[in-house]
Amino acid sequence: MTKAELVEKIANGAAISKAQASRALDATLDAIKGALKKGQKVTLVGFGTFAVSKRKARKGRNPQTGEEIKIPAMKVPRFTAGKAFKDAIK
Repeated sequence: MTKAELVEKIANGAAISKAQASRALDATLDAIKGALKKGQKVTLVGFGTFAVSKRKARKGRNPQTGEEIKIPAMKVPRFTAGKAFKDAIK
């Protein structure tokens, strides 16, 4: 499903225009990104939890040359599905 298809589903389900649905979706995604950037968790009961994980620095290899490279430590977004969400897609 693309973002446009999701916007259409939201618009139909909430009986609002596609423009309003698009703004609502964008606002929701921006709020989640903003919270994660601050190091907060976002929990949507019945859906799941968005959080930030830290990856340690590690060594890797360039697949073209075989040269060893250093991969820096970084923060990455993580999503854990909630029980109700898992049950809904079984």
